[in-house]
Amino acid sequence: MARYTGPKTKIARKFGEPIFGPDKSFERKNHPPGQHGLARKRKKVSEYGLQLKEKQKAKSTYGLLERQFRNLYEKASRMKGRKGENLLFLLESRLDNIVFRMGIAPSRPAARQLVTHCHIMLNNEICNIPSALVRPGDLVGVRERSKNLEVIQNNISHSGSKYPWIEWDAHLAGGKFLHYPERSEIPEVINEQLIVELYSK
Repeated sequence: MARYTGPKTKIARKFGEPIFGPDKSFERKNHPPGQHGLARKRKKVSEYGLQLKEKQKAKSTYGLLERQFRNLYEKASRMKGRKGENLLFLLESRLDNIVFRMGIAPSRPAARQLVTHCHIMLNNEICNIPSALVRPGDLVGVRERSKNLEVIQNNISHSGSKYPWIEWDAHLAGGKFLHYPERSEIPEVINEQLIVELYSK
């Protein structure tokens, strides 16, 4: 199986920041994983190494494989505007990410599972494709027969409109994707310019 299913903290430690959200294990060990940890002398990272690390961090954050990420970058390259920002806008508009942002799921992997198990509707139709790109004005919500599931109830009871590009309606257990977010509104700490430089080689 190509998708990583191991401990998330190990990945977060590799990048030196909690990319999957608050993590008590990361707080205890925030140095890179390995037998020697901080004691090992690390060589100076090259420019290519920094670019590759930033791309890997973005992939891990949004849960994409290499081919998926590359295809999104090529799509972003064909759009007007800056390639790096366009890439982040496309990543943010993925259905699994929208479900996560709405608070229907506590994490992106959990949101991906809800989508693949046919619990989520896109424009009043069941959609089981996590990579489906949501467009401004599209409606995303929980399927009627799935609203009573305990795991969904627990999440939507604490959800709210935390992001200005998403309109959330607690009564309908769904919301609307209003527009693509501004770069400054995206909370993830990603240097998209390094990714552009990597793929431009």
